[in-house]
Amino acid sequence: MKISQLFYPLCAIVMMGGIVASCTDARRARTAATWSDKPANVTCYSYAAGGPLYQGRSSGKVTYDDGGRVSFVDAATGRYTTVEGECLIVYAK
Repeated sequence: MKISQLFYPLCAIVMMGGIVASCTDARRARTAATWSDKPANVTCYSYAAGGPLYQGRSSGKVTYDDGGRVSFVDAATGRYTTVEGECLIVYAK
């Protein structure tokens, strides 16, 4: 068996290991950021409903995305919650 026949499969295995490890690191970082940080009071409003759409407290970090969604772990239920609307986020001191 030639060395080149072993080289490419071994390189592929090493590269896949690196990719899997980096995905695990990214997931750990996201989990750490999601489940830790300052708590905040979250109130989201809807123009269609004419009042508060959601009112509660996060247990940690509140994240925002470009689509106008706010995501956090609800302190009352312990569930990962995503709300879309105009949100007022007030962090605890």
